[in-house]
Amino acid sequence: MSLSMYQASVPVFVQILTALAKVLDKAEAHAAAKKIDPAVLLGCRLAPDMFPLVRQVQTACDMAKGAAARLAGAEIPSWPDNENSFAGLKDRIAKTVEFVQGFKAAQIDGSEAREVALKLGGKPVTFTGQSYLLHFVLPNFYFHAAAAYAILRHNGVELGKRDFLGQVPGLTV
Repeated sequence: MSLSMYQASVPVFVQILTALAKVLDKAEAHAAAKKIDPAVLLGCRLAPDMFPLVRQVQTACDMAKGAAARLAGAEIPSWPDNENSFAGLKDRIAKTVEFVQGFKAAQIDGSEAREVALKLGGKPVTFTGQSYLLHFVLPNFYFHAAAAYAILRHNGVELGKRDFLGQVPGLTV
């Protein structure tokens, strides 16, 4: 059996974004327990030239919603990047999950050869749907989700690999 474009995208986005929301719950609880201003964690970054936590979460969400829409040939919703709390970030994640789950497999499957055009660094770039998903979206999506996790882990939030992975379909432990 082959893997479809839908299977390689929407369920993956939902799994990791759902886990990321739970990671943010742990971060919020950690901040409260340690009497840390949540704004401090939200503004943390791993290196001076990297995005802070807020932008990492926003970008992971943007990668998921943009990919689902582009692969389905649909309009990408534009959401302001104005989250400044854990609740705001979790709302954005929930909105993203709801958006990507709104696509049916039939809308995304068959998009392997669909032309996907976008601008990177102000320059036009064209991908096939498959190349876009496998070689651009998924690496970027995982990068930003992992960076958000790493920022929080680095700042003392008790997290493990299972927190990052979330509910793995078919895995029973």
